[in-house]
Amino acid sequence: MGKRQPKEEKVWTEKALATNRKAKFLYHIDEKVEAGIVLVGSEVKSLRSGQASLTEAFAIPKKDELWLMNLHIPPYEQAGSYRPEPVRPRKLLLHRREIEKLSGAVSRKGVTLVPLRIYIARRRVKVEIGVCRGKKAHDKREAIKERDLKRSGEREFRVR
Repeated sequence: MGKRQPKEEKVWTEKALATNRKAKFLYHIDEKVEAGIVLVGSEVKSLRSGQASLTEAFAIPKKDELWLMNLHIPPYEQAGSYRPEPVRPRKLLLHRREIEKLSGAVSRKGVTLVPLRIYIARRRVKVEIGVCRGKKAHDKREAIKERDLKRSGEREFRVR
């Protein structure tokens, strides 16, 4: 009898299902936190087809829990008779200390919790929450200026 070969470990990759592209333009992101999210099976199917919208979504603490509001997940077409509401509060799964830390951050003036992206990690749907402060108009103009300079630099590099 020969020796048994060691079992190969699976490598998990993260797959982004939805991103909030406006968040980096509208907010200064101070910190990022990974959270689980409570979903129904048909919502996961709908997310996997890439139909979620994070543009109006935000997270708020209620009692000792964190809730994600205004996340739009359209109903899955092949689902059975039970179809949950597309926009409903969804519970976020975090450790108690993390929830206390985030709710303390939100209590400060001008700080909000914004979902940055929804992705699959280790076969679980996760949400990346950003602790954000809103940008002023001059900050936004500066971001636009930097983006235009970067584009023109790349354009010149391609021409050469």
